[in-house]
This record gives sequence, C-alpha cells and structure tokens, in this order.
Amino acid sequence: MSIKVAFIGAGSVGFTRQLTLDLLQVPELQDTEFRYHDISKQNLDMVTQLCRKDIQSNKLPAKLTSTVNRRKALDGADYVINCTRVGGLEAFQTDIDIPLKYGVDQCVGDTLCAGGIMYGQRNIPQILAFQKDMKEVAADNCFFLNYSNPMAMNTWAGLDAYDRGEGVDMVGLCHGVEGGWHQIAHALGAKDKREVEIICAGINHQTWYIKILYKGREVSSERLLRAFEKHPSYSKTEKVRIDVLRRFGYYSTESNGHLSEYVPWYRKRPNEIKRWIDMSSWINGETGGYLRVCIEGRNWFETDFPKWLGDAGKPISEWRRSGEHGSYIIESRETGRIYRGHFNVRNNGSIPNLPDDCIVEVPGYVDGLGMHIPSVGDLPQACAATCMASINVQRMSKDAAVSGDVTLLKQAMLHDPLVGAILNPDEIWQMTDDMLVHQAKWLPNYGRRAINAAARRLASGKIKTRKWSGAARVKTKTVKQLRAEQQGSVLSADKAAAQRKKDAKAA
Repeated sequence: MSIKVAFIGAGSVGFTRQLTLDLLQVPELQDTEFRYHDISKQNLDMVTQLCRKDIQSNKLPAKLTSTVNRRKALDGADYVINCTRVGGLEAFQTDIDIPLKYGVDQCVGDTLCAGGIMYGQRNIPQILAFQKDMKEVAADNCFFLNYSNPMAMNTWAGLDAYDRGEGVDMVGLCHGVEGGWHQIAHALGAKDKREVEIICAGINHQTWYIKILYKGREVSSERLLRAFEKHPSYSKTEKVRIDVLRRFGYYSTESNGHLSEYVPWYRKRPNEIKRWIDMSSWINGETGGYLRVCIEGRNWFETDFPKWLGDAGKPISEWRRSGEHGSYIIESRETGRIYRGHFNVRNNGSIPNLPDDCIVEVPGYVDGLGMHIPSVGDLPQACAATCMASINVQRMSKDAAVSGDVTLLKQAMLHDPLVGAILNPDEIWQMTDDMLVHQAKWLPNYGRRAINAAARRLASGKIKTRKWSGAARVKTKTVKQLRAEQQGSVLSADKAAAQRKKDAKAA
C-alpha cells in the first residue's frame, strides 16, 4: 500500500517540488499519494501543474491531488510536511521595517530578534491547529516534519501539543549544518566534505561544530581559525563567524548575516555594521536581505512560470536528489535503510547543560523503528551561554503565542540579545505594540481587546521613530533588471569559456 504525504504550505513552489522529486527518486516511494494544501489557490495550481507533469512524463504510479481544504489534505496522511510562511511577504515586510523605525537592523528576522519573535506569534497558533487536525483525521502513526521558521519555537509548541495528547510526533528540519560543514572542509583544503567528520550540536541556527576530524586527525580551534583567516573568500564573507570562532574556539553553523542578529555584539551600532558584513551576497549580512531576495524570487517566478512549466517533466534520473532531510527520513522509516543527519528534537538530556524541555539540534539516525538521538554531552560554556540566551527568549515567545499574553511577549523582546542591546524598555514596549497593531490580522491569538489596547498605547506613545532603511539596505530589483543580470552572467560565462578554448588551442 502506498504512503500518503501531505504538504501544508505547498504554495512554496520550488521547495515543494524539490521535496516531491526527492521522494520520487526512491524506488519504493514512487507510488506515493501526494496531497498538496495551501490557502493561495494561485500558488497551489502552479505547483500542482509542475509536479503532475513531472509524474506523468516519467510514467510514475504516484498520485497527486491539491486542495485549499486543509483537513481534506490531511485525511489519512502518514507524513505531513510543513512549509508555511504565515502572513506571507506582507507580514515579513513589517518584521523588518517596523524594528528599523526604532533602530533594530536585521538581516533575516525569521528565527530570533524582533522579526523572529513576531514570526513565531503568527506561526505557533497555526502549528497547534495543524496538530489538532492531524490528531483527528491523519493516520494513527502520522509523523510531522516541520520546515517552517522560527524552527525551535514552532517545534517546541508542536511537541508540547503532542505531549499533551493533542497532536502527533514531529521533528524540525534545517540544512544549516550542511552549509557550515562544506565551508570547514573547503577551508581545510578537502576536496569533499566527506573527508571531514564532525560532531555538531546546539540549537537551530546556533549549532556548534564541537569536534572536527580531517583525515582521521582532530582539528584544533587554532588550525581552523588560521584556515578561515587565510581563505580568500571566507575571510571576507564570514567576519562575524570568524570572530566568534576566535573568541569561543568553535565555528557556528549559521550564515554570517543570521549569526549577526542572534547576538548583541555586531549589529547594535549602525556605523559598525558594515565592518562585520559583506555585500557580495544578502546572506552575509545585508539589511533585510532575505526579504529582498524573497520578493525578487516571487516576482521572477510569477513572470517565468510558463518557462518552468515548459521545462518540467524531464527524466527523474536527471534530477539531483537534494540534501534536505525530509525524503531520507521517510525513506528510512519506510524501508529500514539507515539515515544519519541533524534533527531538531526535544533535548531530554542529549545536551545536559541545556534545559531538558528545549529544542536542540543534534546528530541522530533514523531506521525502520523511528528516530534515535544519542547523548552528545555538555556544550562548551560560551556556546551554551549563547544558546541559553536564545532559549529563554524562545520559551517566553512560545508561551506568549500560545496564551496571547502581551506582557510576556514584551518580556521576550526585552530579553532578546540584539533588541536589548539597542533599545531601552520604553522603546521595546512601544515597538512591540507597533508590531501587534500592524500584524493584527495574522494574530487571532491576541484577540481584539488586546490589539485595541495596543493601538491606544501606540497612539499616545512618546517614543519618536524615524524613517530608516538600515545600515546596509539594497534596493529590490525588478524582473527586467534580474533578467538583464542573468543574461549578462550567461554572456560573461560564454566569453570566459571561449577564451579558455582559445588559450588551450594556443598552448
């Protein structure tokens, strides 16, 4: 009997399609019944067209249905994959722009800091609603795979519901460990990351490579630091991560831009931000960089969809299976083949010097019996202290979202490392009211009375705000500009190839 895999937020077109193709590359899973759900019928129709063409062109037995009715999609599902962004890019814009009025400059704003905290307020009620529906209509052994940020907060709230008997078991999934692992291998001179063995543990987006072996020998922090400092690219793009490595002795998984907004040291003075970031790519620290590329990507995709559809349906053997954990977890649970990865799970003593109930990102393996998480041991003290500051904010943010407690939400903002480094308590209180008012339509958990009270306080607020685009903002490109850049890149590549061919003949 084929398994049923439901996608919530399937309108994340590229991601949903990639995960679907990942699953279809497993011979035993090629008869999977896919259920796509999204509240955007337009996006849902686009991803459905693409993936149906992929399935039909390859003459696979898989089935695919799509619906805007969530419970219908979840009915009988064995696995549920969550790719939602509650509030979409409209809400995301306020996560970035409102804090800027008060002087808080974020690169991404989807995990911690003001934007990440508010993202959690929008997402967590939906996570609980998903859990309720799965408990009621999905298969008895349904397993929930969450890809949505803020990863730790969402997974924490979802596992709380499961522990109360109000949901299904779940895991949080992220690819951050893979990226840093590749960087370490490259910096050390390895040709492939498989030449480097790692033990990586912490919390999502603040996971630490606490042991590194290269060619069977342990790599010291001094050697790793020298390798990054001398690297022609990383020495410029990873200044925050290298500085933390210099001071902590351990490298962090997350990108330069992400890490810079989780700690209080690198983005608190506008005139110093550019010292720590690199503008060659948004991920290195650009103000609102992820928001910009998401907007550009959406506009580009909507314009280019006919081309995508025309190119769909190539042989499944030509698709490269991604490194996303989801398909491998499902494959292991269904076939018994062992898969090792890094997963976001309840701590339960895996890292003894972090709270048992928090969500940690740690190594583990999956087989036909399920997911198995070993004891990692204590984190180094500096790494644990940095994680604890975030865990305290995550806990308050999660509980505020569940209860609709405005005071607890403001206390979470107050204790956020970067927000607290920049703003005083009065500024934090007003900024939180500002965000509550502007995001009210996505915050049913707070209720009309709480939102109206926030609006009254905001109207009489004495904190002056400013119109500020941030220390390192880049203007969003039009589709015409993006297309011109792409054509320029292709021409440059063609010219370079022609020159290499000419040089080879001359030699």
